[in-house]
Amino acid sequence: MSSIKAFLFDLDGVIVDTAIYHYQAWRRLANELGFDISEEFNEQLKGVSRMESLDIILAHGGLTLPDEKKAELATQKNQWYLELVSRMTSEDILPGVANFFSQVRKANLLTALGSVSKNAPLILERIGMTEAFDAIIDGTKITKGKPDPEVFTKGAAELEVAPAECVVFEDAVAGVEAGKRGGMFVVGLGSPDVLTQADFIALSLDALTVDEVLTRFSN
Repeated sequence: MSSIKAFLFDLDGVIVDTAIYHYQAWRRLANELGFDISEEFNEQLKGVSRMESLDIILAHGGLTLPDEKKAELATQKNQWYLELVSRMTSEDILPGVANFFSQVRKANLLTALGSVSKNAPLILERIGMTEAFDAIIDGTKITKGKPDPEVFTKGAAELEVAPAECVVFEDAVAGVEAGKRGGMFVVGLGSPDVLTQADFIALSLDALTVDEVLTRFSN
């Protein structure tokens, strides 16, 4: 059994919750196209890349558009989203995150961010957490979105650790699958009914300690 050397974290829903901002921007886009999307529908978009999300939304609205128009819409949605997240501060960090990261540092574990969002560096800067990560893998560094494991395997490679020495923290089904496909131990943050592939599930980082994670892994 390998020992754990690194913790890899998704951003949305784990460190901060920007889902509401994504939803507001996507809903505005859908409304301009003549239909609506619900918060329940928005759950399908968690952990999914921007263009894939747009395809899901267009299918929902029964629309087929040329790639050029789709690129234009995705850019517009991102501009609206950036207007919202640019107002974020450290107050937007989810409960328990600061305490958990303090424990991570005391345990001498490496950290990486594994987010498909190209806006991840901006968000980390706004909430003051850029320095909390030894490696940052975002949407600009990958060619495949989750559930492909690339975002996590690249994080492990940048930290110079083996996948089997990594724990992934994810709140989305696609992210949990990505971690498992990457050969990593995955802690799901959320509902056990949803994150069925995770090795271990907790409500949030606030409900976890580093020792508990390491104990679960060694078992």
